[in-house]
Formats: sequence, C-alpha cells, structure tokens
Amino acid sequence: MYKTSSGDGIPCLCVTNRKLCQGDFYERIWQIAQKKEVDAILLREKDLSQSEYEKVAENVLRICQEADMMCILHSFWESARKLHCQNIHLPLGVLETLPEEERNYFHKIGSSVHSIEQAKRAEDLGADYVIAGHVFETDCKKGIPGRGLDFIQKVSGGVHIPVYGIGGICHKNAEAVFRAGAAGVCVMSGFMTIRQ
Repeated sequence: MYKTSSGDGIPCLCVTNRKLCQGDFYERIWQIAQKKEVDAILLREKDLSQSEYEKVAENVLRICQEADMMCILHSFWESARKLHCQNIHLPLGVLETLPEEERNYFHKIGSSVHSIEQAKRAEDLGADYVIAGHVFETDCKKGIPGRGLDFIQKVSGGVHIPVYGIGGICHKNAEAVFRAGAAGVCVMSGFMTIRQ
C-alpha cells in the first residue's frame, strides 16, 4: 500500500524504469519488494528488445519471488509464458491481437488506455484492470498537459474493472486520484529514484 501525504495507504503498482536508478537496478527492485509499499512491480523497460527484456525479467521475477511480491511483465507475452509468469500488461493494440487461448493462460491481464473508449475495449477483450493516463504533467511526457482527475473519474465510472491512474503521481496527489474513483495509482519516479 502506497502511503499518501495524509498517511493513508492506497493500492499501488510500481512501474520500473532502470534509467532513473542512480544505483544498481536489481538492488532497487529488491528494496521496493522488501518494503511492501506496493502491491506489484510492473517491469516496463520499453527500450529493450525482447531478448534483452527476457534476461532482465528473469532476474526481476526471481527477486520478486524471493520477496513474495507480485511481478507483472510488460508487452512480451511470449516471454512471460516462457518464464512461467501469469501476469502480463499489454498495450491495447497487442491485447487486440492476443489469441484467446493465450489470454486464457494468464491469471492477470492489464492494458494501458488513454480514453474511456479504449478502457471499454480493453474490458471487452478480457482485461482485468487498466492503467489510464497520464493524469498529471510528467517528465515522461514533457510539454503535454495531464488529462486530469475528471478523466480518471470518467474512465473509472465507465468500466467494471479496476482503473489505476498514472502520470505525475506522488505522495501529495495520489489520494486525489483515488478519491476520483481510481482503484489505485502507478508510481515510477517516486520508487525508481533513490531517496536520500
């Protein structure tokens, strides 16, 4: 559970970005998994090829297993199957092409969405949750205004599956996202950068 500025805990996914780590990436993953401040670690790492991602995923899965932390792999569903990981997060376009028999393998399927229509489409395709964003302005999407809390409220009210907000979320604004109807939040920088 992610601690907000008021001290309340809300569901949270840690989204990885090894380029933000000032120290060893795997050590950072171990620290996050051990502290249990999140409900799952989503191994994103979008710049890697499938073979590179698979090597990183193997290590992260082992760390998460040792720490009893859920790990969700991203995009490469074939690699997830090969590594016996039943949790996968897919861009909507990939989810749309995923054969039904492959969908049935996974225990948890998530998808990234940027509109209520996309959220409904993901739900129709069997997604267990969606990540909607970006909510606030973020360095990841410099110069592009956030979609705001109204966006989260509309998406959360338009589907029957959990919606997690992403984008510029920190201790100070996470509670507002939760109050807007999100099931939880996704945090990248707050976990990937080493706190002094």
